[in-house]
Amino acid sequence: QVSSAPASDRVFSASRDRTVMMWELEGTAGPSQHFPGHELVVTGLAVSPDGSQLCTGSRDNTVCKWDTETGECLARAAISRNLVTHLCWVPGEPYVIQSSEDKTIRVWDSRELQVAHSFPAKQHIQTCCAASQDARYCLSSSSGSAGRGGEATLWDLRQTRSQVCEYKGHFQTTTSCVFLPWGPALAPSIATSSCDSTVKVWDRDTGGRA
Repeated sequence: QVSSAPASDRVFSASRDRTVMMWELEGTAGPSQHFPGHELVVTGLAVSPDGSQLCTGSRDNTVCKWDTETGECLARAAISRNLVTHLCWVPGEPYVIQSSEDKTIRVWDSRELQVAHSFPAKQHIQTCCAASQDARYCLSSSSGSAGRGGEATLWDLRQTRSQVCEYKGHFQTTTSCVFLPWGPALAPSIATSSCDSTVKVWDRDTGGRA
C-alpha cells in the first residue's frame, strides 16, 4: 500500500514484510523514516491532512498512530478479529475510516485512537473504503463471487451515520471504490473496480450506472 498527504513531498509505503516507511520525493534514495511495530502484514495506510501523523492497520488486529517526524508510535489499539483491509483519512477531520475482514466499517477518532462509530456489519468482507472530499460520505466495497456480494455501499458520516445507497452489478469481489470529481455540470459519481475485470461508474445518489 502507498499513501501521501495532500500537496506533500513525502510518500508512505506498507509491505507484506510488516514494514512501514516514509520516502522523500526529493533527496535521499532510501527511506527517511521507519515505523516498526506491527506483527503481521500491514494492509492500511492513512496520512493526516497536514502530514504530521500516520495511521496504519494490519492483519494483527491493530491500528497504530505515528508521529511522522520522529517515527514514534503515539497510540495503538487492538480489536479482536479486526483484520484491517484499508484505511483512509476523512478530509479536514480528525477521523480515520477503516474496513475489515470482520465485515465492519469503523470510524476512528485519531485524537485518542478510539472507535467513534461502527456501521452495521455487512454480509461480506469489506475490502476498501474511501471518504468524500466534503467529509459527508464514506464508501466501502465488498468481497463476493458468482454474482453474490461484490457491492459498494455509501454511508452517511454526518447525519444518520447509516447506509444511504448500494451499487450492485459486479459478479466478483469489488476491490476498490473511489469518489470521482464533480462540479456544476457533472452529477456526483463514484467508480468501482472488481475481480470480474470491470470498472463501473455509478450515479452516487441513485445507484444507477452513470
